[in-house]
Amino acid sequence: MDSWVRFSAQSQAKERVFRAAQYACTLLGYTLQKNGASPDFLAQIKQLEAHMSLGRKLFRLGNSADALEAAKRAIHLSDMVLRFCITVGHLNRAMYFACDNILWAGKSGLVPHMDQEKWSQRSFRYYLFALILNLSRDAYEIRLLMEREVNGKCQKGASGDNSCAPREEGKLQQVALRLKLQLRLLVHVLRSNPPLLLDLAKNACDVFIPLDRLGLYKTGPGFVGLCGLTSSVLSILTIVHPWLKLKP
Repeated sequence: MDSWVRFSAQSQAKERVFRAAQYACTLLGYTLQKNGASPDFLAQIKQLEAHMSLGRKLFRLGNSADALEAAKRAIHLSDMVLRFCITVGHLNRAMYFACDNILWAGKSGLVPHMDQEKWSQRSFRYYLFALILNLSRDAYEIRLLMEREVNGKCQKGASGDNSCAPREEGKLQQVALRLKLQLRLLVHVLRSNPPLLLDLAKNACDVFIPLDRLGLYKTGPGFVGLCGLTSSVLSILTIVHPWLKLKP
């Protein structure tokens, strides 16, 4: 119950719920269209999706300031790669929220003659840059953890298990064995670090949304809806259970 109270009290949590509903409408509309639903019903689903999108933009007003504060904190990180990825990622998020706020003003009628398509493209461009940096940060964290695991096993190798020593095998067999060991190590690292696994899955799902909207990699509304719904559910999990949120 305490988790739910804390969850419902946060505007970010409410925005995530609206986001899940929005992309659920996207996925539902695509599915119904494929199954020959009536145009009137599809129009109602589209209208509900648009309302959810506009409501989300209202919840995101002022998020640029939060992103800038997060960037100011991240700039003091000791690791140079993490400092760059997290700081620049937050700066891109700040620009994304700023463009999104301007777009909200246009869609709500406060700025009637705005070029909404131009500002939408700008916001998705900053969103894509932020996600690329988030994925780069995830990949770097995974590499650090894998190196730590390998070094730990090699230090224990003196007990008789000589798994770190090279073996006399054919080149093809060596490559296959190395790939198998790396894959096994990757699975172990991700299973041992649920926050990193969730962040990677969330960013990997989200990145298809701006790629589709910018026309860089068209996947269609069904796939976009599925990715958006999945990442929204994962985001809600990190809010309900804060220990699942990846820390800097």
